[in-house]
Amino acid sequence: MKDHHLHRDHPEGHDLFERRPSGRERGRGPRVFAPGDIKLLLLALIAEQPCHGYDLIRQIEGMFDGAYSPSPGVIYPTLTFLEESELITSDADGGKKRFSITAAGQQSLSEQAVALDGVRMRMEVSKRALRGYDRPPEIHEAVHNLRHALQMHHGRWSPEEILRVRDLLNETAKAIAAGPVHTIPTQENAE
Repeated sequence: MKDHHLHRDHPEGHDLFERRPSGRERGRGPRVFAPGDIKLLLLALIAEQPCHGYDLIRQIEGMFDGAYSPSPGVIYPTLTFLEESELITSDADGGKKRFSITAAGQQSLSEQAVALDGVRMRMEVSKRALRGYDRPPEIHEAVHNLRHALQMHHGRWSPEEILRVRDLLNETAKAIAAGPVHTIPTQENAE
């Protein structure tokens, strides 16, 4: 297994970081959901309208234009967890469970509004990746470098540093999501 520490004298000049194989080079596709995302997404979908587990699977599949469908082996245990946590409740509807959100679930959802926005943004990125617009290797490497830099902190997070890094990451995410910058040709560069 490769050691992913800083390279001081990297022969390819990769800004102090080692190149890491991309998802495709490692032989697996892009990860669709981060840990906890599916719980929050299911809670949000159930809040919109009570529904069955199968309906939730189809709704998520629709969000990905059919390019991804969550397995029942992920959805039903998550629904059980949400029900045991008293965030949703179920009733029998034609022999199938229909899930509804509880007051505690509504409160939890409102407390996690920012996180839900993050889930939806990650879903959009995953949807593009599943359609074949995956990140170029250079971007994949830069993301790895960012993760590595965050891990190098080793718990040294002062309140000021938390705010500084949060602002840097949020501004970068917004700039990337806004899309490419198009410059207007000037007289000088039009010639």
